[in-house]
Amino acid sequence: MYIKRSLLLSILLSLAFLTHAQSVATISGYLKDAAGNPVPGASVKLQHHNTNAIADEKGYFRIASVPPGKHILHITAVGFQKITHELNLKAGANQVVNLTLEQSVNDIEAVSVIGRSTVKEVGRQAYNVTAIDAKKLYNSTLDLSHALDRVSGIRVREDGGLGSRMNFSLNGFSGRQVKIFLDGVPMDNFGSSFQLNNIPINLAERVEVYKGVVPIWLGSDALGGAINIVTSNKQHSYLDVSYSYGSFNTHRSTINAGYTAKSGFTVQLNAFQNYSDNNYRVRVNVADLVTGEYYPRQWVRRFHDTYHNETVIANVGVVGKKYADKLLFGITMGKSYSELQTGARMVSVFGDIHNRGTIVMPSVKYQVKNIFVKGLDFSLTGNYNLGSEQQIDTVNRRYNWFRQHVPNNGAERNRTMYKFNNNNGIGTANLSYKLNEHHSFALNDVYTTFNRKGKDPLYPNDEKYDHPKTVRKNVIGLGYKYDYNEKWNTSLFVKNYNQHVSFAESFNPTGNWGDVAYRKLNNDINKWGYGIATTYFVMPALQLKSSFEKSYRLPEAEELFGDVIGNLDGAPDLKPETSNNFNFGVSYQARIAAAHRLSVDANFLYRDAKDFIRPRLNANQTKQVNGNEAAVTNAGFDAEVRYSFKQLFTAGVNMTYQNLRNQTKFEDGQKNVSPLYRDRIPNMPYLFGNADASLFFKNVLKKGNSLTLGYNFLYVHEYYLSWPGQAEVKLTIPRQFCQDVNIVYSLANGRYNVALECKNLVDNKLYDNFSLQKPGRAFYGKFRYFISK
Repeated sequence: MYIKRSLLLSILLSLAFLTHAQSVATISGYLKDAAGNPVPGASVKLQHHNTNAIADEKGYFRIASVPPGKHILHITAVGFQKITHELNLKAGANQVVNLTLEQSVNDIEAVSVIGRSTVKEVGRQAYNVTAIDAKKLYNSTLDLSHALDRVSGIRVREDGGLGSRMNFSLNGFSGRQVKIFLDGVPMDNFGSSFQLNNIPINLAERVEVYKGVVPIWLGSDALGGAINIVTSNKQHSYLDVSYSYGSFNTHRSTINAGYTAKSGFTVQLNAFQNYSDNNYRVRVNVADLVTGEYYPRQWVRRFHDTYHNETVIANVGVVGKKYADKLLFGITMGKSYSELQTGARMVSVFGDIHNRGTIVMPSVKYQVKNIFVKGLDFSLTGNYNLGSEQQIDTVNRRYNWFRQHVPNNGAERNRTMYKFNNNNGIGTANLSYKLNEHHSFALNDVYTTFNRKGKDPLYPNDEKYDHPKTVRKNVIGLGYKYDYNEKWNTSLFVKNYNQHVSFAESFNPTGNWGDVAYRKLNNDINKWGYGIATTYFVMPALQLKSSFEKSYRLPEAEELFGDVIGNLDGAPDLKPETSNNFNFGVSYQARIAAAHRLSVDANFLYRDAKDFIRPRLNANQTKQVNGNEAAVTNAGFDAEVRYSFKQLFTAGVNMTYQNLRNQTKFEDGQKNVSPLYRDRIPNMPYLFGNADASLFFKNVLKKGNSLTLGYNFLYVHEYYLSWPGQAEVKLTIPRQFCQDVNIVYSLANGRYNVALECKNLVDNKLYDNFSLQKPGRAFYGKFRYFISK
């Protein structure tokens, strides 16, 4: 009944907003310098109006839903003189304004690498946030996860090569504790065919990393941070196509295209494909399955780890209309195939288990500004995943790393062909109101559904598949922001977290062997959280930030019921976790003389978490299972320093330290102090960092051609594999180094691009979750074509 009321309310609101028409106008145009070159990153602000725009790489800007009448535009850009432009708008008009900016005498040598682009504007918020300009990485073979792995505070850990199961860590919080958003919508229901480590970087325009407190407009229940992937919002025609090939028979290709007519009709298409054999070498101990002879430290190749996925995202609709700034109807379709080489540890070897997944997800996006009254903005998004997942384990074999096999009781791990649908749906609604220049309010609601249904053709009459596994979650937040001036602003918010879980528990009603019955259980959770974030500019180049949040995270469906197709068992008795998050940050950006730029960012954090959800190995150490730690604290910091010289050279270094400690003094009612009390949390890197450098050469061989040389260095300090206080011999994952180099040659001002990369240059051994080995040295080449009108 609650779902029906929510759907009815959403439909009525949508109809009301869609039928509302205002006599508004649109301003658009191009900003160029005296030589006719575009001025990207220029800020265009409308006086006495709550909307502004940032010029894209072509110098194009657009401001929609402007009331008719006289207005003044203020245009600013690094290295150029500030200009103002007066205009008189008529109702329904689309006024084109093309302006020329004059260079500032004092700023002629300024560099745009650390300029006030959209990415830098994001960093000026009160929240502890870092933004990645994804466009600068379009010529690389990086996916979103590995681009994020270079950000301070972040570690991305994988079970293996391309497409493997990943664990995302942000300042000590990992997995589902960190929420992933796509254009502000939680990626809770995208399935195995669409995850961070198979999405190419070319899909994003920028990626925002919120460390700790998350703004209210990013709804849902992130415990300690969030990642928001912002896709292209270009409202003109473009085509971006790329293909790469590399080691381990790896193929990756992308197509991003868009068309917008003068009438506002728009079509967007994003498609990508990944394939890899993942047959890299690993060093393992092997026992002969026939003779029993033991062979330590053998070099072998992974032989059952092929992965491929294909995904298409299509949207069609209108932009810049009186009734909608954006109205898009879309469909996301894809499929994936992955072979399972190992369990949670490399001692478990598989040779036939594989998984299949599909995604079929219709969606709608609606945005309108100044609805009913000036300053009132509304957005509504919804999607529902009709896709399926399946694991196939039917071969009666047990394998070792020599590819030997012997009979094994009907399957490799658990005989199954279980195919299921999670029936995930997400609806989000945002309502914001800017009362005046100082006060603004925001209301956000995120509603999600999960209802797993499936059957196993091998066991068509098994009753356990007929019982419910459902989750309904609703998170609603109310926020207030006070802008005193450009030097100081503060945000306050409160959130309500509500969840209903229904599942069936098996039990033995008679005590006789084989007698199984099921009872339905329900679990309802209702929690309140709150927070504050403030920022102050001591001077234009020096920014201070501080924030606090009482956050909750409700257990996700996969944590409660398992992922079925991977190495995660379910834990339906998981409790919600909560944390008091404290953050303090300092940011300094300076220009040294005319040619040098320096940027310094440092962030300090403290986390006090209760019922901390942490993955551990199950009883036979072949899968992971989540459990609650009663109390965990984390005190740490991350810092980054970047330097650039003109448009010729840029370099940066970052470091992260996080001291996660178990503060559970007594385990399960025991009177004696736990031997794990104040132990460092295992299988969690606590000291790591990155360094990078790039050289830029313009007009190489021909005017308009450029050459870029790049280098990246990753360091991860040794950390514990298991609890250090649990055994006399402390198992560790060794210290790791990884070096990547690349060269990019761009022709015709970036229309044609050729890139060569070498990852893990010196072929060091790299490890991740529970000491799983990652690929060694690998080579890749990429070709990219881009055109925009």
